[in-house]
Amino acid sequence: MSELLGRAAVEEVLSTHWLGRPVYYFPAVGSTNDVLGEMARAGAPAGTMVVADFQSQGKGRLNRRWEAPAGTSLLISLLFRPGWPAGQAAWLTMMAGLAAVEAVQAVAGLAAGLKWPNDLVVPAGEGWRKFGGLLLEGEFAGDRLESAILGLGLNANIPAGHLSPAAIRATSLLVELGRPVSRLKLLAAYLECLEFLYEAAGEGHSPHPAWNARLVTLGRPVQVSGPGFDRPLAGTAEATDEWGRLLVRDPAGVLHAVAAGDVTLRG
Repeated sequence: MSELLGRAAVEEVLSTHWLGRPVYYFPAVGSTNDVLGEMARAGAPAGTMVVADFQSQGKGRLNRRWEAPAGTSLLISLLFRPGWPAGQAAWLTMMAGLAAVEAVQAVAGLAAGLKWPNDLVVPAGEGWRKFGGLLLEGEFAGDRLESAILGLGLNANIPAGHLSPAAIRATSLLVELGRPVSRLKLLAAYLECLEFLYEAAGEGHSPHPAWNARLVTLGRPVQVSGPGFDRPLAGTAEATDEWGRLLVRDPAGVLHAVAAGDVTLRG
């Protein structure tokens, strides 16, 4: 699909009151999160959005690279200044995940889910295929979340042969649907839903129940690894708590609350 983003094109489809405004478009950047971080430190207002057609140093969780051919993906970062308690920061990731899968459902008609903690996935047999991810970077003042930059990378129209070979179980909406999807429509739907969820959170409505219902991880045997683990934790993903931690019960019956890590299906 030959669809140009650009500031004017994005502004034309926006239906939000403040989220995604102002918008800054770049044909190519190192990282949208890094660019927006500089703007945030210079005093950019909440709602500011950076959109790019290509990232040369796109970032995923745990310092991983996020790679995609130019003009094929939705690559954006948004600035929030919530002033929430630090523990509530996970709500932003929950809301962004919910908004992303609901936008995909509305625009592409594809039923998608969330793999804990921040992957966008589609079911594939007993597992899943990943088509996007979220990255939250926060600045804290004492016990308050002063500002946060929320990055989204979504594989919209990447052909199968151009998916990153380093990405396990990678897919795109184009591959899943057999047709291209409008990135502009996806962006507009994502921002509209995320603004609604964020404003509801400001009134005390937690996104946790709806987010938890979208998780494909729950009820399955999993293995959790990563920084902070001397050895992988094997068990069953039973639930999540109100702050988004994954509750894994090991074979000895001990319940572990996992705040961060890599989750894979076991056997």
